[in-house]
Amino acid sequence: MSATDALLEENFTTADFEVVRRIAHEKAGIYFPESRSTLVFSRLSRLVRESGLVSFSAYLDFVQSPAGLVAMDEMICALTTNVTGFFRERKHFVHLEEEVLPRLAEGVRQGRRGRIWSAACSTGQEPWSIAMSVLSVFPEAPQHDVRILATDINSQVVAQARAGVYPDEETSAISAAQKARFMRTEGAASVQFAGPITRLPVFKVLNLNAEWPMRGLFDAIFCRNVVIYFDEQTRNRLWQRLADKLEYGGFLYIGHSEKIACARQCGLEQVLPTIYEKRH
Repeated sequence: MSATDALLEENFTTADFEVVRRIAHEKAGIYFPESRSTLVFSRLSRLVRESGLVSFSAYLDFVQSPAGLVAMDEMICALTTNVTGFFRERKHFVHLEEEVLPRLAEGVRQGRRGRIWSAACSTGQEPWSIAMSVLSVFPEAPQHDVRILATDINSQVVAQARAGVYPDEETSAISAAQKARFMRTEGAASVQFAGPITRLPVFKVLNLNAEWPMRGLFDAIFCRNVVIYFDEQTRNRLWQRLADKLEYGGFLYIGHSEKIACARQCGLEQVLPTIYEKRH
């Protein structure tokens, strides 16, 4: 740790942590227990140092001022966690390909639209995996009204996801056949999604705890490993809002450590440990 970071840590007070906790909850619905003080410091110390301000307190005053809107966005981005991978929780993609996509393809061929939402897309591995699954079942999907909405509160990771460029070492879960079909070499050790698959995902910045601009319903929603950072009230409100955005017979995929305690009230029925169907 540098001398500057050591000084910042020494001056990072309980009051500073409480301000960060309040901002994170108000702006993003994120709940940090008292035990996460060190985590918060580690994620924000670089931003405080680069701001040129003399203390955490001064930095927090700045981000809450009219001049600090950009800094506030950067702070929220730093506090959000972006752990992901291609075809993470493979059983979800098997279920999607076997239970959702054949029915979606049949409906789209008859003139309806097909919509899937990756509600916390991070750096994009999830929506691009969904797109590969879609094309494995419905190869002509890009010629129809099929879209994958990919959203995240972090504008930086949304931009990275939209670019669709990934280091080779992060693509081990993608088969050689899929790489040949959906990707091209980009530089010495990276690949990029290219061709018709790029017509499917639409990337947007969205706070799940703010207003949503979408009017239509979705055939499937992936919202995985997000609510673990929320308090119970925020979790239950989000589950209800997501359920309201599902077509009847649509599916909600959640993280392996998550459970929807209010499923019945939301009109959801658990069909597998981390998969829920909209039933009523």
